[in-house]
Amino acid sequence: MTPYERMQQIILRLEAFYPNSACALEAKGDPFRLLVMAILSAQCTDARVNLVSVGLFERFPDAKSMAEGEICEIEELIRSCGLYRSKAKNLSLCAKRLCDVYGGEVPSSMEDLLTLPGVGRKVANLIRGDVFGLGGIVADTHCIRITNLLGFCSTDDPKKVEFTLDPLVPKELQSDFCHRLVQYGRDICIARRPMCGECVLKDICNYGGTV
Repeated sequence: MTPYERMQQIILRLEAFYPNSACALEAKGDPFRLLVMAILSAQCTDARVNLVSVGLFERFPDAKSMAEGEICEIEELIRSCGLYRSKAKNLSLCAKRLCDVYGGEVPSSMEDLLTLPGVGRKVANLIRGDVFGLGGIVADTHCIRITNLLGFCSTDDPKKVEFTLDPLVPKELQSDFCHRLVQYGRDICIARRPMCGECVLKDICNYGGTV
């Protein structure tokens, strides 16, 4: 099979394994919330971000309120997320830019999203896919690790992984594909103890086929 044909098999198998796919960040369909939570998720679990965000959004429900808030207060509300000082600074600056440049709304273009403090390609692709339906490969740790094991990539560079996978996964399927990879990485293809015996991709996986 060609790499494209192998990927289509993987997409179909993951879809059958996880018929329902959703982002683990509980943003309630709010673009601003998803943006904030994605920034908070760096080196932090989604479960912790979901927990911390409840209090954060009670105090700062939109870009305007967060832009007007004190960084020290944001710090206290997100302290348990780790890297809280740099994240609080980025959230404050990001909210200010949203208000000053984009009328308080989250923009859709990659170019505009990358001007927001705290936003890299991974976060931008998440927003473009989940909010605007534009697709985007979210090259997080699960995506990078699993696609390396599957033989599509041989790099830990998120941008290289993104650009490798982008032509192989149809745009309209990219968001769900990446969400399913995250869940699969947590349930089956676990970093320290992959459950290859239960893997639905074993026969077309470079790693699984050797164990």
